[in-house]
Amino acid sequence: MTDSATDNRWNHLWINARIATMSLNGSQGGSAYGMIEHGAIATQGDRIVWAGNMSDLPGEPAALAEEVTDCNGQLVTPGLIDCHTHLVYGGDRSAEFEMRLNGASYEEIARAGGGIVSTVKATRAASEDELYEHALPRLKRLMADGVTTVEIKSGYGLALEHEAKQLRVARKLGNDFSVSVKTTFLGAHALPPEYQDRSDDYIDMVCNEMLPVIHAEGLADCVDAFCEGIGFSVAQTERVFEAAKKHSLPVKLHAEQLSDLGGSGLAARYNALSADHLEYLNSDDIAAMKASGTVAVVLPGAFYCLRETKLPPIQALRDAGVPIALATDCNPGSSPVVSLLLMLSMGCTLFHMTPEETLAGVTRNAAKALGIIDEVGTLEVGKRADLVLWRAKNPAQLSYLVADLPCQKVLFAGQPRAAQ
Repeated sequence: MTDSATDNRWNHLWINARIATMSLNGSQGGSAYGMIEHGAIATQGDRIVWAGNMSDLPGEPAALAEEVTDCNGQLVTPGLIDCHTHLVYGGDRSAEFEMRLNGASYEEIARAGGGIVSTVKATRAASEDELYEHALPRLKRLMADGVTTVEIKSGYGLALEHEAKQLRVARKLGNDFSVSVKTTFLGAHALPPEYQDRSDDYIDMVCNEMLPVIHAEGLADCVDAFCEGIGFSVAQTERVFEAAKKHSLPVKLHAEQLSDLGGSGLAARYNALSADHLEYLNSDDIAAMKASGTVAVVLPGAFYCLRETKLPPIQALRDAGVPIALATDCNPGSSPVVSLLLMLSMGCTLFHMTPEETLAGVTRNAAKALGIIDEVGTLEVGKRADLVLWRAKNPAQLSYLVADLPCQKVLFAGQPRAAQ
C-alpha cells in the first residue's frame, strides 16, 4: 500500500465482534440491543467512522486500518455511563450503616445531625488534594467496569468555597484520566448547620451568591436539588430551577425518594434532563415526564442499602414510554457503591427490569439523562469512539454476572485505555 493510501487508513478496526450498538434504529428494526451479530466497527481520531456487518467491509481489515483487533466473537458495547454519582466527598459513614441495621431510619439519622450534614463537615475540613485522593480509587473502580462517562455532583460543601472545591476536583479527575466527567451543582442538597431553621435564606444564597459564581467559573454543566421532606420544598426547588434558567443551565432533580411531593412534575415543567430515585412517583408525574422527555433515573444501590420496600414504578414508566436510566448513586451514606455492573444485576433482580433495559439504562438512556445523547450512548457513525470489549458473548451476561469484571478492553475517544 502506498503512503497516500496508508494515510487514509482508519486508526482502529475491531472485527469479528457481536456489537450491541444500543441504537434505537436497530432495536426498532427488530434487533434486540441493536445487535450486529457478526460485525466490525472502525474509528478515526475520536470518532466512530464505520459500523456494520463484516461482509460489508470495503476491503481486507489489514489494509483498512492501522490497528486491527480481532474480538473473536466477543461482545462490544458503547462505553458505560454512570449518570448519577456523588463521587467527591470527605469522611466515612459506616457508623450510620450500623445504626440503620440497629433500627434507625435514614430520616431519623438525618434529623439527628447525621446523614448528609456529617459528610459536609468532613468535606469542608478536607483540602482539594485530599478530596482528589479519596475520590480517585472510586473513579478507577468505575472505570474498571467499562465506564467512560461519569456525572459527579457537589452538595457536600453547602457553602460557595466548598461547593466550588468539590467541582474543581471533579473537573480535575476528568482532565487527568481517560474518562469524561460531567459536573452538577447540587448546592440545594441539605440545610447546613449555620442556616438551621432558615431554609429560605439558604436557598437565597444558593440562587443569588453561589450559582452565579459557579457558573461564571465554568464549574457546572447542570443544576440539581433534593426535593424531599428532609431536603427542600417544591417551592424552594422551583426557585433553584429559575436561577439555573437565568444562567441557561439544564436541571435535574432528586425526587420522590422518600415521599410523593410532586417534585418530578416540577422537573418535567422545567424540561429537566432527569428526575432521580422515584420510588414514590405518581401516574400524573409519569405522564408529565413523558411529555417533557425527562428521563427516569432509578438507583437500586440506594434502594438496597437503605433496605427500602417501595419499588419505583418500573412497569408504569415502561408502559408510558419514559426512558429509564440506571446509576450507582455512589455516595457515603445511602449508596457506597462503585460498580455500575452491579447496578445492572440489581436493576434486574430488585426492580424487575430486563437485561436489555438495564444495558440501555447505562448507555443510551444514561446519555439522555446527561443531555449528551448526540455524542455518546450508542455505537453509531459520528459519535465519540467510546467502546468496550467484554469477556462475554451475550449482553445478558453483563446483568447476570455478579461480582465479576468482564471488561477486557476499552477505547475512550478512540484511544486505548490502560487497565485501571
